[in-house]
Amino acid sequence: MTENIVGVDLLIETSWEVCNKVGGIYTVLSTKAKTLHRLYKDKLIFIGPDVWSEDNPSPYFVESTSVLKAWKEKSEFPEGVSVRVGRWNIPGKPIAILVKFDGMYAVKDDFYGKMWNLYGVDSLHAYGDYDEACAFSHAAGIVIESLYAYYKGKDKTVVAHFDEWTTGMGLLYVKSVLPKVATIFTTHATSIGRSICGNGKPLYDYMKGYDGDQMAGELNMQSKHSLEKAAAHQADCFTTVSDITAVECEQLLAKKPDVVTPNGFESNFVPSKSKFQSVRKNARKCMLQVASSLTGNNYDDDTFIVATSGRCEYRNKGLDVFLDSMCRLLQLSPCKKVLAFVMVPAWCDTARADLQESLKNNATVRLADPVITHKIHNPDSDAVYGRIHSIGFDNGSDSNVSVIYVPCYLNGNDGIFNKDYYDLLIGMDATVFPSYYEPWGYTPLESVAFGVPTITTSLSGFGQWILNSFESNFESCGVTVIGRSDGNYCDVVENIARSIRFLVCCDKEVSGEISCSAMATASCASWDNFVKYYEDSFRIAILNEEKRNNNN
Repeated sequence: MTENIVGVDLLIETSWEVCNKVGGIYTVLSTKAKTLHRLYKDKLIFIGPDVWSEDNPSPYFVESTSVLKAWKEKSEFPEGVSVRVGRWNIPGKPIAILVKFDGMYAVKDDFYGKMWNLYGVDSLHAYGDYDEACAFSHAAGIVIESLYAYYKGKDKTVVAHFDEWTTGMGLLYVKSVLPKVATIFTTHATSIGRSICGNGKPLYDYMKGYDGDQMAGELNMQSKHSLEKAAAHQADCFTTVSDITAVECEQLLAKKPDVVTPNGFESNFVPSKSKFQSVRKNARKCMLQVASSLTGNNYDDDTFIVATSGRCEYRNKGLDVFLDSMCRLLQLSPCKKVLAFVMVPAWCDTARADLQESLKNNATVRLADPVITHKIHNPDSDAVYGRIHSIGFDNGSDSNVSVIYVPCYLNGNDGIFNKDYYDLLIGMDATVFPSYYEPWGYTPLESVAFGVPTITTSLSGFGQWILNSFESNFESCGVTVIGRSDGNYCDVVENIARSIRFLVCCDKEVSGEISCSAMATASCASWDNFVKYYEDSFRIAILNEEKRNNNN
């Protein structure tokens, strides 16, 4: 696929995570960009927030004086709004515009009033990050308006794509001032659905009984929900990332998505075959050394390493299930030692000085509290830390299962591992992502890209894709999908523990076959295969824009 087959003259995508790595949407956009740029070249422009400074520059943005030079020289923006133009430092190197949006706060009340009158967006109950997101997306809308004028957009096919509720105000602004722009809105997870789950309420068994507006009032989510719902209804094309989230959108936002756009993948960060084994060996050596220096135990090369990772959402991400599964695995007497890592960033303080000293001296002396690698600010209230201790894991030398909590971002500079997450993932033998709320799920997809078998649940978008595309077992696709509902917690724990025990005890030949199957699955989820769903969304948006304007 090497050409623009939809006929888009200008494609603009706006997200809080453009050149700003704060969550999973960054992975979606930054990996998708290579394929989109191949199709649309510099007709593709990304817009993100300029939240950077000279002391803290974005490592993902390369400013340029030549890119869009004529537009920038002619552009005029309200006081307090400015732009920097360059390229996103990712494969494909697409054009990126970073927007400084401080000036939008001064006009927010008038703007909120206009959006209430036009689209019924209730900003009265706003709090937290609502104002910041709306100020950015309002400013982004003004930038799109300027680009539209510069490119003489009224004579061209222009598509403006907005990701998440955080850009909803930008979409509504563009629709109000640029009716000939075809708009797309993508929700990667509904704000009210995430809130229902985060508050410990059952989502799936009671889905048909929930009213999104009512729940927004109950959970104090009126403004975010109102904005997200308005953007979904007003967009020329509404999309989401998985079938399971499509059901959620239809019930809670009262709008069925026009297209499901599953999250594709670029595996360019996976080492080449010639380097793969050496990188894997180094990763395993690092993790085993940290474990030995922390616990005082000897973990030989045959130790089975399993991990979970992602956001520190104790229930939504299934961290509770993972820890209970490791407890059950211990009772099942695995065939060899198992080392389990919980790699989720929490309220981290600093790397443990005693562990740093132990690693420096290559010591294997048991340290105090040998279940955590970094200090945390809230040890008394951290759910993961508390559960590890309440289960009784103490990582003693007589235990076949050790659990270690890594409560920091693995960015290569954490003070203990000093490797990024991918450089450790390649050394694992399995991963587990037993999510309760997971609209897509990049972490299991990343895992299989490295040939690491993974376990996920039927409540994740990725898990649903596996169930629809493969036989759900390790031998067929490197993935086992555990059926999960609101009422089968204990069954999920049992099935995960037994699945891990199977991997621990299978021979090297079977392990090799499973690893190959995992990599083959990852290749099926490449953007080359999934970009077609985005092109469908472009077509739908353009068609609906034309219908909308022909009817006016």
